Amino acid sequence: MAGIYIHVPFCRRACHYCDFHFSTNLKNTEPLVASILKEIELQKAYLKGESISTIYFGGGTPSLLPSSDIEQILNKIRAYHSIENESEITLEANPEDLSVEKLTELKFIGINRLSLGTQSFIDAELKWMNRMHTSAQATQAIRNAQNLGFDNISIDLIFGLPDQTKQDWKFNLGSALQLNVQHISSYGLTIENKTVLGNRVAKGLQKQPDDVLAAEFFKMNMEVLPKNGFEHYEISNFAKEGFISRHNSSYWRGIPYLGLGPSAHSFNGVSRQWNVRSNAAYISTISKGKSFFEIEELTETDRLNEQIMIGLRTKWGIEKAKIEAVKSGRWNELKSNLNPNESRLFTIDDTSIKLSNFGKLVADRLASQLFFG
Repeated sequence: MAGIYIHVPFCRRACHYCDFHFSTNLKNTEPLVASILKEIELQKAYLKGESISTIYFGGGTPSLLPSSDIEQILNKIRAYHSIENESEITLEANPEDLSVEKLTELKFIGINRLSLGTQSFIDAELKWMNRMHTSAQATQAIRNAQNLGFDNISIDLIFGLPDQTKQDWKFNLGSALQLNVQHISSYGLTIENKTVLGNRVAKGLQKQPDDVLAAEFFKMNMEVLPKNGFEHYEISNFAKEGFISRHNSSYWRGIPYLGLGPSAHSFNGVSRQWNVRSNAAYISTISKGKSFFEIEELTETDRLNEQIMIGLRTKWGIEKAKIEAVKSGRWNELKSNLNPNESRLFTIDDTSIKLSNFGKLVADRLASQLFFG
């Protein structure tokens, strides 16, 4: 099985914290969609005939596209790939785009999972982020989707905003739980260069987020969400039983996937490739039949370290079978690199190394200590 990701690089407005590839110029949506359709043809052999179990429209804001464009892309994928009957087909969406009419169209064309960029249920926080929707709009969009039969809904939340309090975060978690969604992605705010927020912090116009307080918010996630039926299956992701994101899990489990659209990445087990990070360059090179991506062949060390990095972030942990599949004998070497003085950070058995809740607070540091040189 394999997955397909489609990057739709358009937004109506730039969020102050976001460094993903996107454009607020919506004039080129038609040639961009045409280029994605052409890329599907050009890359039809990349997954070597593997059946497709997940399709994910990300961005950017895919819900900006007319439903007819999304349907065109799905039909083109079906023309060149075998789609499994119970495939997961996700669309990222902003609440302000999800009218009852739009939701009805999306359901009709086969979207069966929605991922909403809710981010907060506090209007002042949404305004600070430069989001276009209000808390009321987010709530209404979720309820409308549920009323129309969408039963696999994920929402994004961001914690660690400057001046955010524990009471604020408790309110956000409580608001999410009241809506009875199936999946919650909860991300700590990071300061990225070349964003509005990054520039403000660099100029001293905005204070840095409080890392200590952000850690407390993360602990609240690990306490509150599991008590309410959510499994903490990846550092930033919580799901009710049966609703783990199959597409995102494929990234963490090393399952091949094809990325379509500008800046999209692909992985086939032995190499990675990424498309040009420019809408204009992507459209131009596709139309001229020129190369539009770069390839990196993964070394043995690359593959081992990826298993460490992604494995530690998940409930499955670093798996012995996957380490040994890359290179026999490396499992014992990996275990010997664990610091016994930090035993409260992880659990280890004959098949895997997993983080404890304490360890999840320092996952990246622990991973870097275990990397093979």
